[in-house]
Amino acid sequence: MALHLGRLGAGPCWRVSRGGCRELREWSRRCTAGRVCGSPGASRTEQSRGLGSGLTAGGGSRLGTGLAVALAGLAGLAAAAFGHVQRAEMVPKSSGTRGPSPGRPEEEDELARRCSCFMALPVTDLQELRRRPGDMKTKMELLILETQAQVCKALAQVDGGASFSVDRWERKEGGGGISCVLQDGHVFEKAGVSISVVHGNLSEEAAKQMKSRGKNLKSKDGKLPFSAMGVSSVIHPKNPHAPTIHFNYRYFEVEEADGNKQWWFGGGCDLTPTYLNHEDAVHFHRTLKEACDRHSPDLYPKFKKWCDDYFFIAHRGERRGIGGIFFDDLDSPSKEEVFHFVQSCAQAVIPSYIPLVKKHRDDSFTPQEKLWQQLRRGRYVEFNLLYDRGTKFGLFTPGSRIESILMSLPLTARWEYMHSPSENSKEAEILEVLRHPRDWAH
Repeated sequence: MALHLGRLGAGPCWRVSRGGCRELREWSRRCTAGRVCGSPGASRTEQSRGLGSGLTAGGGSRLGTGLAVALAGLAGLAAAAFGHVQRAEMVPKSSGTRGPSPGRPEEEDELARRCSCFMALPVTDLQELRRRPGDMKTKMELLILETQAQVCKALAQVDGGASFSVDRWERKEGGGGISCVLQDGHVFEKAGVSISVVHGNLSEEAAKQMKSRGKNLKSKDGKLPFSAMGVSSVIHPKNPHAPTIHFNYRYFEVEEADGNKQWWFGGGCDLTPTYLNHEDAVHFHRTLKEACDRHSPDLYPKFKKWCDDYFFIAHRGERRGIGGIFFDDLDSPSKEEVFHFVQSCAQAVIPSYIPLVKKHRDDSFTPQEKLWQQLRRGRYVEFNLLYDRGTKFGLFTPGSRIESILMSLPLTARWEYMHSPSENSKEAEILEVLRHPRDWAH
């Protein structure tokens, strides 16, 4: 594992992981076999039913598709969005998070065992995480760190060549993040998986924006403490027959002057193939549908449509890809129920995607097919730079961490003047699907 993952910024975290990561390896095998599994070290409690009847998803006019979507950014996540909100300055992390205290009982070192499988130590101090084990911020930080490690390990195993660089950064106003990037591998041209855990006070500008979108927050002396965290990833394979995937899952919490806390979750996962493969599309969507259906049969169709509507390149009249799920501003019926839903979605990433890469990584392709991939990559860039709210917020804000924001962009892309595929060609086939989304799961 260490050889595959290479350049780990928190090397000791992996060197002590031999025992604890055995469970991670078993989890990865089960997930790549197509099962949605519980994450290592997580308790297997019965999950609540009836989530769909209580979840609220307000569409384009609500906060979810505005500031909260910006929190995700396709790559910058809170690193980008809270650069906008706070005008943050990112600086290198000068010291690691403290490890477990000597002499703690073995059961209290369960956290340390889980952390040994992460790409780096948590952003939040381990002592702080131990003090609030049941707090949603602790649960979500551990979930995004586990998701990052599991996805990076699965990608490294599939690639078999390049290693992940691990870049740990700190936000002066509070918190930081961990960016893991693999470039120019055997299978992947570029694969990035980043997490961020940030906190501080919302700016007056951000508070006004929230109010305009339906969040009436009560500040104290003009201050609104917030916490935000999430995982975000974009993966670009080299082979034009292997699709690109994007996913992100996030949590946001604001504390009002009277101590009341407003919270919401957001996220999604979508697939962008260069060429249409019907079996791949069905597998991807059905895997996501199974994850949603564990909580309510109403969720997948609602969030599938939201995804098709959000990833729309208006000036081209086409979607970025063949969709998936997308949701935001989810704040009911309960924090635990929504968290378990988000957990199911995050655990569906590996089984929905890795089998597709394994299936196509060694496919033969022509120069024309590679050219078409480069042109489609150009459309991917157009959406990210022109329409994605998180990317735009980050790019237009002084002090944002640009490398994290632009992590989603491919190494190579192409634009040709007045390019149009031949009628009835494979290239024309994928365009038809991008212009008219289909129901793949039924």
